[in-house]
Amino acid sequence: MRDLAGGFRYLLAGQRWVFGHGRWLGFGLLPGLVSLVLYTAALIGLSYGADDLTVWATPFADDWTSPWSGLFRGFLTGLFFCLGLFLAVITFTAVTLLIGQPFYESLSEQVDRSEGGDVPESGLPLWRELWISARDSVKVLGRVLLYGILLFALGFVPVIGQTVVPFLGFCVSGYFLTQELTAVALQRRKVDLAERLVMLRARRMMVLGFGVPLVLSFLVPIVAVFLMPGAVAGATLMARDLMGESGADAPGEGPAGEPAPSAAPATPPAAPATGFGPPPVY
Repeated sequence: MRDLAGGFRYLLAGQRWVFGHGRWLGFGLLPGLVSLVLYTAALIGLSYGADDLTVWATPFADDWTSPWSGLFRGFLTGLFFCLGLFLAVITFTAVTLLIGQPFYESLSEQVDRSEGGDVPESGLPLWRELWISARDSVKVLGRVLLYGILLFALGFVPVIGQTVVPFLGFCVSGYFLTQELTAVALQRRKVDLAERLVMLRARRMMVLGFGVPLVLSFLVPIVAVFLMPGAVAGATLMARDLMGESGADAPGEGPAGEPAPSAAPATPPAAPATGFGPPPVY
């Protein structure tokens, strides 16, 4: 539970960082606005076409008596739209990060710079970074699609499909959303996808504490646009923790959850020059 709360603190810290650096907030809004237009058009199209898709997929229900045909197809239409919304929430971040790669790279570097220490740089040309980002996003989205299909199928199970499945859907969405966001900072640190997934699994509760509230807020499209810059900033702070650069580890734990030395430092570390540091992860 402490790690869960710690993840949420990183999310809030990222929002505080961008609202305290107004220029970077405006800088980071542009890619989200472009993605918002694209996804709004796609969801509107889905809302108009979901009924026809359901009728096409269920020809066997044509001869059912009323009201069973309408109820069954209405239920399926709702599931189709929920699946589309689920995929939109996940892919929104991947597409926005791809569109805004130069914007968010600069924002992430500035967060690292404000926290002190070295600012990691990938040293790769922009086209190479875009290729790696797109390739990793496709791999992640493949995993998300498999989970989405499984959850969609489980949605037909009475009771469980209306209670447990939505909860699991938000957890899966939050986990992979955090993976996409932390990739901005971790890719600059030359951490590949397999290593990133291992890191996130080791701090699963912190990842969910960061990602699930973000997914819930992303259900409102305009909110997603305004939270994206802060989400990238918060994910950068989290990446520093995952890499052991934070210095704000839980009492009695090292950077990766390992036992810390019993001796405590005689004096607490000095606060960053900006007056802002990453939130404690308990």
